[in-house]
Amino acid sequence: MADYLTLQKRARAEFTVNKSRFIGTAAPVGSNEEALSFVNEIRREFPDARHNVFAYAVREPEYARFSDDGEPSGTAGKPVLDVLRATARPLTDAVIVVTRYFGGILLGTGGLVRAYSEGARIAVEAAGIVKMCQCTVFDVSVPYNYYERFSRLIEAHGGVTEQTDFADAVRFTLRLPVGRAGVFAAAVTDLTNGAVTVAETGEKYDAFPLENGT
Repeated sequence: MADYLTLQKRARAEFTVNKSRFIGTAAPVGSNEEALSFVNEIRREFPDARHNVFAYAVREPEYARFSDDGEPSGTAGKPVLDVLRATARPLTDAVIVVTRYFGGILLGTGGLVRAYSEGARIAVEAAGIVKMCQCTVFDVSVPYNYYERFSRLIEAHGGVTEQTDFADAVRFTLRLPVGRAGVFAAAVTDLTNGAVTVAETGEKYDAFPLENGT
């Protein structure tokens, strides 16, 4: 399964244009049902708003949906979805709701597109973006005299230690991006002169910061 970009956390940002208040709320989600539940939650939070426009995209099954929620067709939900699907960095497993309190001044078609795009953009900016990488999970037991060097080796290979148990030996449960697993296993063999081997116990996705914005 491929790596993907998603939102780091739930967040909110807002701005006002021509007396209309736009509130963008974004969050990571894991399913179609979770995305719709989030949309309904925001609707309950802002029941007196004129519009609660939304868009979301999920990976499994691959699906995207948007709603103009009463705004002219194509002026609201699609621009929000376009922010999620930006060519340079498409996001998935993510949902955005842009709430509008109408200020009495019409914005026009172009104004609505710009406003909803901006509401989505600032919500994504507030939430942050992370890269979800498929990782290999390892269990490794090392003698105590290798503890410090092995810890540095994990860090040097971009790994994350999930758990450390101290008994007759030091047992690490750790994860690394799949593409680095083979190199890491070879480095462990070199470090310990073949005395320690690594055992792969599974795979999982984990969040990693973006490198150079990509």
